[in-house]
Amino acid sequence: MRTRRQDKAVAAAAAAAAAAAAGASTEKEESPSTSISSITNNDDKDAQTPATTVAISKIEGPTINHAKSKPRFKLPTSIQFPLVAILSLAISELGYSLSWPLTQEVLAAHARLLGTWTEVGAITGWRLFELALGWFGDYDGYDITALNLLSQGPHLYLLFAHYDTPTYALLVTVIIETLATYIPFRLLRSLSRVHANPAAVPNADILTDAPIALLTTLLAGAIYSVSLLFAYATYLPTYLVVYFADLPSLVRAHESSYVGILPVALALGFAARIFIFTPAEATGRTPADAENEAFDPVKASLRETVRWNFLGWSSKTKVAMQRTALIALVTGVNTFLRTRLTIRGVEVTGAAAWSSVWVLAAAVTGVALSAVGGV
Repeated sequence: MRTRRQDKAVAAAAAAAAAAAAGASTEKEESPSTSISSITNNDDKDAQTPATTVAISKIEGPTINHAKSKPRFKLPTSIQFPLVAILSLAISELGYSLSWPLTQEVLAAHARLLGTWTEVGAITGWRLFELALGWFGDYDGYDITALNLLSQGPHLYLLFAHYDTPTYALLVTVIIETLATYIPFRLLRSLSRVHANPAAVPNADILTDAPIALLTTLLAGAIYSVSLLFAYATYLPTYLVVYFADLPSLVRAHESSYVGILPVALALGFAARIFIFTPAEATGRTPADAENEAFDPVKASLRETVRWNFLGWSSKTKVAMQRTALIALVTGVNTFLRTRLTIRGVEVTGAAAWSSVWVLAAAVTGVALSAVGGV
């Protein structure tokens, strides 16, 4: 027979078992609620998915597909200049061959045949040297074309003014020479920023101003005209008579020279503006400019003072001086070689006298354009 204490123990055990069963039932009932809550949260996230997708599409829209892009082809540096030289000589020879009745046949009346391989090498070598100056000087198609016109102009003007050469023959020659220099450089080198987009360089307001372009061209053309007229009024006629053996009548040549001097001077002035004034004005300030402006002659040593007096020019002025010296060199040598070696009856002294006129004109033009640019 169970006692009352045993009955209480049994009752307590039964109550504990009932409580445990109730807790398990409660957990089972809450688990669906948790799942439902999780599903509800996922539904809420899914409801926001369209807005998120739009934002991602805006970011990924401009992404470039690199798998389809191809690098730009570029020739090896070692073969670029040889290719420029070959193209230039080929275009020149092709042009003169196709235009033989208009150019070489007409010029043959006063042409002097190159007698030795040394003379042939001098003309061809100088041509290659001009191209090398332009290429390794980092000039573009406009620069080299302007430089070529400045170097060829004096020789062609001599044929026009003093050898009765028809104008059309000289114009065709200019076109051939222009194409032979511009095309190779344009194919293998991009235009500089000052020529491709002058509005985006320093002093763009000056470079894009039409009146300033016209005035600087007229200034340079006037200097070429005055230089030539000064030579005609002083020493040049004597040299033309004495050292140009096959020169036609000096009176007729003198009259024709005054007729053709204006368009030739303007063309050379235009080329000088492109080659000197434009790149000089497009040169911005450099650290060297700040250093020159900070120079104190009181604290500087003798060496620093001498250096500043000779090299303390602004970067813009240095560009103009460098290009002026290059024009004087190229004009003088090319005019001398072509006058002496390709025109019959011209002596060395006569070729030097004719070249000196254009060297002086180029130097004065460069100084004048540099001064105008520095104002």
